[in-house]
Amino acid sequence: MAKLSVSRRQAVGKDVGKIRNSGLVPGVVYGHGVATQAVAVEKQAFEKVYREVGESTLFDLVVEGQEPVKVLVQEVQKHSTTGQVLHVDFHQIRMDEKVNVEVPLKFVGEPKAVKELGGILVKNLSYLTIECLPQDLIREIEVDISNLSEFGQGLSIKDINLPVGLKVIGNPDELVVVVNEARSETELESLKQEVKEDVTQVERVEKKEKEETTEPAVK
Repeated sequence: MAKLSVSRRQAVGKDVGKIRNSGLVPGVVYGHGVATQAVAVEKQAFEKVYREVGESTLFDLVVEGQEPVKVLVQEVQKHSTTGQVLHVDFHQIRMDEKVNVEVPLKFVGEPKAVKELGGILVKNLSYLTIECLPQDLIREIEVDISNLSEFGQGLSIKDINLPVGLKVIGNPDELVVVVNEARSETELESLKQEVKEDVTQVERVEKKEKEETTEPAVK
């Protein structure tokens, strides 16, 4: 099991910037029945563990001077342009309590309708929200799509085989993936024309509304 060490921090608010400038990432550790702790973690060490565990795998977190605890990465805040990690939430888990976790889907195989008929694979979901005990958590859920052999054929949540102990939170009839027929050049050109006409119509409406709401200049 992966392990990550963090230090306790006193800096909050504006002083958090100093932590980031020193190569550390501020974060918090919280959970049911435990006191919330402000921590800081070495950036490269965190990124290494995060690549390994994602947000659906338990790992050991060691806060300086304390015994290791089991946690999940609950949330990672990143800079909108640079992608730099700005803050991390660690959720301390009780092993006797069920958790709700978003588990990524891994699509395996190549649909016959894509390979042989030139269809287009449309993925409507990229993860499932799962309820389970912490020891039953998995990194990803494999979805075999190799048997999709016809246009319009797909898989719903209820069609996915889950390991014992995992329960999906959501509509079982929700479509996960489907194979659609590729559009012809004529259809694509028609769609482009419709979009162009819609944009032109919107521009006309906006121009008219602007003219109607503009007050006449005072002379």
